[in-house]
Amino acid sequence: MRFLSYRRAGIPGTAALFDGIWRGREADGTGYAGSIAQLLAVGPPALKRAHEMLADAPILDLDAIEVLPPLTAPAKIICVGLNYADHTAESGYAQPSYPTLFPRFASSLVAHGEAIVRPVASDSLDFEGELVAVIGKSGRHIAKADALAHVAGYSIFNDGSVREFQHKTPQWTVGKNFDGTGAFGPWFVTSDELPSGAAGLKIETRLNGQIVQASNTDHLIFDVATLVSTVSEAITLEPGDILVTGTPSGIGHARTPKLYMKPGDVVEVEIEGIGTLRNPIAQEVIEQRSAIA
Repeated sequence: MRFLSYRRAGIPGTAALFDGIWRGREADGTGYAGSIAQLLAVGPPALKRAHEMLADAPILDLDAIEVLPPLTAPAKIICVGLNYADHTAESGYAQPSYPTLFPRFASSLVAHGEAIVRPVASDSLDFEGELVAVIGKSGRHIAKADALAHVAGYSIFNDGSVREFQHKTPQWTVGKNFDGTGAFGPWFVTSDELPSGAAGLKIETRLNGQIVQASNTDHLIFDVATLVSTVSEAITLEPGDILVTGTPSGIGHARTPKLYMKPGDVVEVEIEGIGTLRNPIAQEVIEQRSAIA
């Protein structure tokens, strides 16, 4: 099953894909199934019921709506750094024996089609195409053998990184959390549509149509099950939390000359079996305010 979050005339809605056609309903009408976050909170049966309810919903013109991130305000966005050996090597780090975890905040999220924002503070905005695992079942101290039962599905992320700020301190949080730099979408795909643990999927990032990252999720050092189990040693995972699983080599910061995203660029992250997350790049604009006399 594939679900899309959207907004039309200011009203949020949820759509599902049927034979290549999106059908959706908004929250102010009859037959609204609930948001993806609400469905995940109830559990897998709710996703199935919602899919059935949307089977006869009106056809959705994607050009006439505002696409939203699948989850607009995840309680936890836990990102994983240095999770492909080739990326670790190009970054100049020793390969960690434990996942390198850092948080993102929902204020940084942008949707498919929405502009990723290059901040006025720096021009070092870099791309990182990544697989997202979406938690569907709560748990703490989850055994690796049970971990995938806690994953409801998957999506795509572009972990836009302001490298200048990422490297100001040993902790990466600031450089990973500028407003409008974390693209998430375009939709949510349930686990049953993909190989177990989303393994063996091609992942590719393109900047202005040119391939800049190309790998496979088989190359994750810490796979999805390992990440779920490891994170849950310390943190209770809850429905709607997301794990952003890491990026392969090819980042702009590791190139000579460096290849950063700039206004007017278009960046795409495609993962086999999920889809393509596409975003233009725009420059941050700070409104000038006149002084109060």
